[in-house]
Amino acid sequence: MDPASYSSCVTPRGITYRYLYSPAAAGKPTILFLHGFPSNALECWRHQVDFFVKRNYGVLAPDLLGYGGTDKPTDVAMYAKSLMSADIISIIDKENINSKVYAIGHDWGCALTSGLATFYPSRFAGFAFLALGYLTPNPEFEINSFYEGFKAIAGHECFGYWHFFKEDGADKIIADHMDAFMSILYPQDPKSWLTDMAPRDKLKEWILSDKVTPPPSYLSDKDFDRQKAELLKGGMGGPLCWYKQYATGAVVHDDKLVPKENYVIKQPVFFAATHEDYICVPKVALVTMKDVCPNLTVRDYQTDHWVQLAAPDKVNKDLLEWIESL
Repeated sequence: MDPASYSSCVTPRGITYRYLYSPAAAGKPTILFLHGFPSNALECWRHQVDFFVKRNYGVLAPDLLGYGGTDKPTDVAMYAKSLMSADIISIIDKENINSKVYAIGHDWGCALTSGLATFYPSRFAGFAFLALGYLTPNPEFEINSFYEGFKAIAGHECFGYWHFFKEDGADKIIADHMDAFMSILYPQDPKSWLTDMAPRDKLKEWILSDKVTPPPSYLSDKDFDRQKAELLKGGMGGPLCWYKQYATGAVVHDDKLVPKENYVIKQPVFFAATHEDYICVPKVALVTMKDVCPNLTVRDYQTDHWVQLAAPDKVNKDLLEWIESL
């Protein structure tokens, strides 16, 4: 999309969001794309934005809190799902989007998609989750139980790197070793997550060693350098707050606000299962999604975590078929 398609919105709580927006043609729905860590709207969704805009779909893709042209607070409480969900609704209202809206998330964007599904279900026609599944509200959430639950199903530790991300000063360490950080976040060999990111202390060890490997085939050197520069400009303090919401247990307060009748998503749900993703392991997500997403469509991808970049043609085709079948 042309840079002129960027707009901004100050939400009722005073947060400025930057976002890409292209209105829907008559009779077409709007797709809300919610990116994850450590990205922004255009870097994450460039293949999907172009695909759907060319087909006259509405597209709304915000830089989420902590990223890109959006504000970057470092107070963890500002990243509550209820607050960020309300922010997104305020952007939709500012643009007077009256067409059907489908929310599509990737990575932490799936957590926000989960928030929209539970706090504002009537505003959406469907929800799609790429790599990470629907996060059912859990007022009894306890981080160590979360770690162990994933490990029991996946067969290996998945979130050991969270221990580093919640450390004081982790943002500065990452900024000082950004090439190594980007190298492991976007690995050439997906199995490096199994050995050098998922186990506790391994990510910090990788970063401090300044180990660098070539980028994966779906990222050019220019892509890599552009995203690195964007993160260095904005800092890592904000992006890490998404993890701290969970790693510190702050999410419990938010989940207590969700009406129990909203735990089950009544709208159609799409899940992209990434079978070379050794952190967001598909079978873990499906354990709960099969019970709380009664109208569930699952599509399988032999890719790593970054499915929308690694297999854009298949992702676009599958999402289009899913939406047009509804």
